[in-house]
Amino acid sequence: MKIFKLPDLGEGLQEAEIVKWHVAVGDEVKSDQPMVSVETAKAVVDIPAPYAGKIARLYGKAGDIAHIGAPLVAYEGESDSQDSGTVVGKVEVGQKVVAEAPAGPAPVSGGIKATPAVRALARKLTVDLAMVTPTGADGLITASDVQRAARILAEIGPIELMRGVRRAMAQNMELATAEVASATIMDDADIESWPAGSFTMLRLIRALVAGCGAEPALNAWYDSEKIGRWVLKRIDIGIAVDTPDGLLVPVLRNCGERGADELKGALEKLIAAARARKVPPEELRANSITLSNYGSIAGRYASPVVLPPTVAIVGAGRIAKQVVVVDDKPAVRRVLPLSLTFDHRAVTGGEAGRFLNAVIADLQRPD
Repeated sequence: MKIFKLPDLGEGLQEAEIVKWHVAVGDEVKSDQPMVSVETAKAVVDIPAPYAGKIARLYGKAGDIAHIGAPLVAYEGESDSQDSGTVVGKVEVGQKVVAEAPAGPAPVSGGIKATPAVRALARKLTVDLAMVTPTGADGLITASDVQRAARILAEIGPIELMRGVRRAMAQNMELATAEVASATIMDDADIESWPAGSFTMLRLIRALVAGCGAEPALNAWYDSEKIGRWVLKRIDIGIAVDTPDGLLVPVLRNCGERGADELKGALEKLIAAARARKVPPEELRANSITLSNYGSIAGRYASPVVLPPTVAIVGAGRIAKQVVVVDDKPAVRRVLPLSLTFDHRAVTGGEAGRFLNAVIADLQRPD
C-alpha cells in the first residue's frame, strides 16, 4: 500500500483534529479531490488527495488527534514515487504501512513520592498522580489516596478533552506562562471628551498605533534562544475575539497606514469571520502586538497574557463613570481602564510606561 502521511501544516503545528472525512474505504479518488477536513490551532483546513487511486484504509475517525508525519490514508497498490507535497505543505509517502503515532507523553511525575506498587495501581485505575493529595509521611502518596481519587473521578464522570481552538489556547497559555517574564502596569484614560457614537475599538487601535510610535520596542518579537528581538516597523494588531469555540486572535494588518473608515470595515469583517470560523489561516498569525477589549464583557483591570514571540498586549476594561479630580475639583467623568502586560525580557519598565502614556494621551483627545 501507498501511505499518505499528515503533511506539515506550517507555523510549527504538530497535530490536528480530524473534523470530517470526505472519502471512505473503497472510494476511487482523483488528485486534489478534498479528502479530509482537519482543525488546527489556526483554522479548519481541507487536505486534498495527493494523487488518484483507491482508498484502502483511513487512519482515525472524526474527533481523533492526528500528528504530523503519522499515517493518514492508505492507497491500494505499491508505492512507486515520493510525492512532493500538497497545498498545505510537504507530503511524505512511505513504502509500507507503519505503526500509528503513539499517544501523547505520560504526565511528568518526577517530584511525586509514591512506591512502585502505588504507581502501578494509579496506572491501573487511570489516575494521574499529580492530581492526588498525599496523606502519607513526608508527602508520600498511599494506595488509599489513589483509590480515593479514583472514586472521585468516577463520580464526576469522564474528562472532556479540549479540541481545536480551545486545545490550542490551553497549549499557548502554558507556553506563555512557562516562557514569558510578564509584568503588568495599569492606568485610566479620561474619555469624557469623546463625541457621541465613538467606536471604542477604533479609538483603541489608533491609540496603540500612537503608543508604538512613541515606544517602538513594544511592537516587536523576541527570540528566547538567541536572546534577541526584532523591532517591527509595520503595526499588525492581533484582535482577541471571544467565540463559542474558544479564543481566536485574527490580525488587523498595517494599522498605522490605514484610515479610520478602512480600518472600521476591515475590523468588522475580521471579527465576523472569526466568530464564524472563516478566518484564513494567514490572518491568524504574525501579529506584532495584541489588543483585548475584555471590558465589552466584564472587568476593569486584568493581567493579559503575552504570547511569544510578541512582547506586549493591551487590555481595555469596562468603561464607567467615576469621580475624578479636574482643575482641583471633583467631577464625574467617563473613564476607560487600561492594563498593559509586557515581556520584561525585551521591554523595560520605562518603555512600557512611556508607551502607556502615549496610548492614554491619544485616547483622551476629543477627536
